[in-house]
Amino acid sequence: MKSEFWEVPEGQIAAVVTHLQMFERPAPRPMGRVDATLVPHAAPDLDWYRDLFMRVGGQDWMWFSRLGMNDAELAAILHRDDVHIYSVQKDGRDEGMLELDFRVSGECELGYFGLTSAMVGTGAGRWLMEQALDLAWAQPISRFHVHTCTLDSPQALPFYVRSGFQAYARQIEVADDPRKAGVLPMDSAPQLPII
Repeated sequence: MKSEFWEVPEGQIAAVVTHLQMFERPAPRPMGRVDATLVPHAAPDLDWYRDLFMRVGGQDWMWFSRLGMNDAELAAILHRDDVHIYSVQKDGRDEGMLELDFRVSGECELGYFGLTSAMVGTGAGRWLMEQALDLAWAQPISRFHVHTCTLDSPQALPFYVRSGFQAYARQIEVADDPRKAGVLPMDSAPQLPII
């Protein structure tokens, strides 16, 4: 078996991206009671969204794509009728996010999905996925898809598979390190050294 290595230039990061999809709503998975509420946000405030995005994925998992957008770019996505934004609220505080993107006719992309560290391990992930599946398949779609990468939580990929998604493609993504670019704090994602 042969393997190859490719250099990642200084100041950049690389991730293996796995694309997953499903073509019908899987049977609901059993779960316990979760003390949280799913709240829709039509045309969400951009500062609110960036704060939640950062708390869910920026500090620990190097979510950065939305943080590098200016207000006009971000609003052009989030303020569309076919992009649905939800937060997971517990005790009056937003502790998770769900973004369903219906911009492609007949499809839904699970754009962003995650919880803050305060909710991890509480069963809220499974509950949130069941909410996502119900909301996505309530629309006239024939495909629901998502992608995750090695910069995300190592729990993400197996969680999506357990939820009924099947992997169908893999890519390598190379991007400027958002910490060096000033998009994320330098202490973000300490598991990935800055080179």
